[in-house]
Amino acid sequence: MNHHFEYVLRLADNALIIGHRLSEWCSKGPMLEQDMALTNIALDHIGQARNLFQYAAVLQGAGKTEDDLAYLRDAPEFRNCLLTELPNGDFGMTVMRQFLFSAFQLPYYQALTKSVDETLQGIAGKAVKEIAYHQRWSGEWVIRLGDGTPESHRRVQHALETLWPYCGELWTPDSVDNYMADEGIGPDIQTIQTQWLTTVARVVKDATLTQPESAFYQKGGKKGIHTEYLGYILTEMQYLQRVYPGAEW
Repeated sequence: MNHHFEYVLRLADNALIIGHRLSEWCSKGPMLEQDMALTNIALDHIGQARNLFQYAAVLQGAGKTEDDLAYLRDAPEFRNCLLTELPNGDFGMTVMRQFLFSAFQLPYYQALTKSVDETLQGIAGKAVKEIAYHQRWSGEWVIRLGDGTPESHRRVQHALETLWPYCGELWTPDSVDNYMADEGIGPDIQTIQTQWLTTVARVVKDATLTQPESAFYQKGGKKGIHTEYLGYILTEMQYLQRVYPGAEW
């Protein structure tokens, strides 16, 4: 296995899939300002994905392009974590999913800025400022909804309980994660877990929510085992390239 390629591909797939999910909110946000915020966050993730796919294609060394990796792989070939592919649900579900993901992604990319891989350093350095905004924006909305009306509190508490089982996969290392950490390319995920738990606990408390006690038991994305939702995402996202091979803007 080309661990380096596999590792970068995971980062790219995470960014692509959650970016696509957020793009589904375009023109459907609860108010104009938040519609624009969701769309801009989606664009940030797609930009991260492009940079990572370009680098992954180089590491693969098979003459592929970023478009090949994004549009010409089937669901079992994707390596994104399951959290990123879950449906948007209502606004509370979307902001909770974004917060849980960003609370992981921010310390992770901050660590990547110290990677011995200079290309990943550069990609992470550009992305960190964007992700810091994503975490702040989504965290503020979690607090606003959680500490808002009884209905908004109920909805965001339901979102937390629904998404919670999927979070453990984010910071559960496997052989690829461990190898990249040993090489100084990727961070020690156990340290990311500690930071994630601290950030989440603070926001959950400020939002007057109850942190679930259930275990983190949903996983498989890193190995290409996905929920049914990814297939629907790819059907829509890959349609043009599949029907008109080689199409370019």
